[in-house]
Amino acid sequence: MAALEFSRRYSMAHRLLADPASKCAVPHGHNEIVTVRLEPAQPFIFGGANAIAPFSAIKGRWHRWIDEAVDHCFMVGEDDPIIAFFREREPAQLKRLMTFRGDPTTEALAACFWLKLSAFLVEDALPFRVTGVRVEETPTNTVAIHAGVFDPETCGMPARAWPRRADMSINEFDR
Repeated sequence: MAALEFSRRYSMAHRLLADPASKCAVPHGHNEIVTVRLEPAQPFIFGGANAIAPFSAIKGRWHRWIDEAVDHCFMVGEDDPIIAFFREREPAQLKRLMTFRGDPTTEALAACFWLKLSAFLVEDALPFRVTGVRVEETPTNTVAIHAGVFDPETCGMPARAWPRRADMSINEFDR
């Protein structure tokens, strides 16, 4: 069976602090599109429904997470001092901060998307595996990761971190 691909558009903001001279050190936003690629765990065989699972089952929770948790979130590194501002002055908005180990780059976001979607597939017992994630940050900048360049087992993300959990989380503030 051919691989499945589906996309979702969302808006976000972030800032990158590793290079203080970068214009990305100032909070700014993007309208992005994420496209994921899934391959079935078994080959296609004609008969019955002629599909391994309905599209609604495969992408339902993923799209809900993008729409409800990712869309209009503010992506920051776990050590960003702006988190203290939110804790002190706008604690209700902490749930809208997506946190990263290091800078919230598009590369890191693509890897987190891979891990989160993989967790959804496992929990929902869907016979697919993620084989690619593409994040279009702007019309001229895109990051694409695939199995040849990303290994979820050796990527350094702790087993209980938010990207590995099949829930609506985008940070660890409630833990």
